[in-house]
Formats: sequence, C-alpha cells, structure tokens
Amino acid sequence: MTRQFLNTLYIGTEGAHARLENDQVKVELEGEKLLAVPIHHLGAMVIYGVATVSPPLFMRFADEGRTVVFLDRTGRFRARLEGKRTGNILLRKAQYDYQSESPRCLSFAKNVVAGKIQNSRQVLMRAARDAKDERREDLEGARDDLADYLQMLPDCATLDMVRGIEGTAAQSYFGAFDSMITNQRTDFRFDGRSRRPPRDRVNALLSFVYSVCTSDCVSALESAGLDPQYGILHAVRPGRPALALDLIEEFRALLCDRLVLNLINRKQITSADVTVRAGGAVILTDDGRKKVLVEYQRRKQTEVAHALFSETVPMGLLPFIQARLMARVFRGDVAAYVPYQPVR
Repeated sequence: MTRQFLNTLYIGTEGAHARLENDQVKVELEGEKLLAVPIHHLGAMVIYGVATVSPPLFMRFADEGRTVVFLDRTGRFRARLEGKRTGNILLRKAQYDYQSESPRCLSFAKNVVAGKIQNSRQVLMRAARDAKDERREDLEGARDDLADYLQMLPDCATLDMVRGIEGTAAQSYFGAFDSMITNQRTDFRFDGRSRRPPRDRVNALLSFVYSVCTSDCVSALESAGLDPQYGILHAVRPGRPALALDLIEEFRALLCDRLVLNLINRKQITSADVTVRAGGAVILTDDGRKKVLVEYQRRKQTEVAHALFSETVPMGLLPFIQARLMARVFRGDVAAYVPYQPVR
C-alpha cells in the first residue's frame, strides 16, 4: 500500500501569524520566529482563535490542494479553505444517487452504528479488565447493554430507528464513562455529555478532540473525491459535514475517547490546563490545547492492523482508508460498508 500521511500543522498561539517564506511555512509571534516547516511535509493547517495566515500562503495551499481550517478556541468549526474542486463528478453523482435507494442507505447506517457500538464496547471491556469493585460492575453493565443494542440493529426498519439505537447506546456508554477515569477523579468528574458549550473539564476535552478528528475526516472524504456534506446516518443540513460525522462514529471511542482517558489517567492534562469562561463554558487553555494536539498527533502515528491489509498502518490513515471504502460502496464496487475494527 502506498502511504500518503502528511502532517497537520496546528497553530493556537494567540496573535501568531503564519506566512510563506520560500517553500516553508514560517510561524511568528510579534516578529519572533516560533517555527518553520517545509510546506511539502504538510497536508493541512488548523488555526485556533485569532492566529492569522498571509494571503500568499493561502494561495499556495489552495493551488496545491492543501486545506486550512479555522476553529474557535473551543475547537468548534468556523471556516475552511478549499482549492479547486477535485474528484470524479461521476463518483459524487453516485454518492448523491445512493441516497435515493432506501434499503442501501438503511444497511449503510446500520453498519456505521454497529461499528461505533462495537468499538465502544472494546473500550469498556478494556477498562473493565483493570477496574475494581463497583466500577467494574458499571462497566460490565454498560458493555452488556451495548451488546443488546447490537442485537436490536438488524430489526430496525427505518433510519430514525437506527438513530434511536445509536442515541440510546451512546447514553449507556457515557453513563459508564466516569468509571473509566481512574486518576484526578475530583477535578475530572464526568456527569454526562454536554456540548455547546462544554460544562466540565472532561466534556471540554471530548469536544475539542472530536472537532479535530472531524476535520481529519472531512479531509479524508475530500481526498477520496466525496462530498463531506452529504451524509446518510446524519441528516443533511446547511454547513454540516454530515458524511464526516458518519465517518467519525467508528473512531470516536478508539481514537478520541481513549486519548482523552489516557491524558487524564496519566496526568498529562491537569485542572490547570482547563479554564471556565464567563457564562459557564469550559475550554482548554493554550498550553492545554498544545498538550492534547501533541498526544493526538502521536496517537495518529501508532501502527495498527487493518483487515484489508497484510501490513500495519498508522492510525491517522484509517479515516482515509475508510473514506475510500465508502467511495467503493457508493460506486457499487462492494456491496456493504464495513467500519474499522481492531484486528485481534
């Protein structure tokens, strides 16, 4: 397999400015150089808060098909630079036509949700092996609940029923999430998922990592020639990357949630890395974001097995592999979408 795993440059320093100098991206703060990266090493650049980018660097990224994504300080999407539209128009037409065939859409959605639930169970089972007392009971109970929801999926007759199973399974999973936190339990207590805005430190971490991973999924779908806005499990809405949200489901537990749990349990992130803003929103500090992004990039470099390949691949390539599998499904080259699961 040919590997094309370019780096993503994350710029989150308040007031930083990125510009083009020869064939390098140079990042400065008040005239002082922070870093310089050869542009051919980069596939994307993600800007947080009020950092800026020079017009020449914008144009170079656009001309070469590299992306620039702007997120606010909580990690929520603001804007995205795209160059010339790439990809086979016939593939995108096949993607749009796929929506008109209800049985295929229903099968696709069931498989996406099944992948999410199975991978969530893997995380619960791993945590249960090391847990003690009532925490183990909570984790094993949630594990068994998720097994029951998997059994219900084949009988779902509509997309709304599939979405209902997905939502109920997520509630059960997050109901046991606090039991997977083994250190800093006072500072990182988790009482349930809250999003806009996050209301506690754990939710701030989860929302931030999910946003970063969603951006990676958008890039993966675009690289495969697909339209990230046109999803199946997630309803189509203006400005919503619905297909990217479909794609991220199988990676939430394995890539994002385990990363957040490791950061907390290994004390790589502490309460000092998260702050509360006016109105009650909880966000990461600049240093907190840097710590998370360093570990996120490191986790993406982890080699994992994939059922389609005889060799291992970096975890960061998984969205690109799965996006290409989605393209084959939409074209009709393969009958069903198979989400990623760890190979035992």
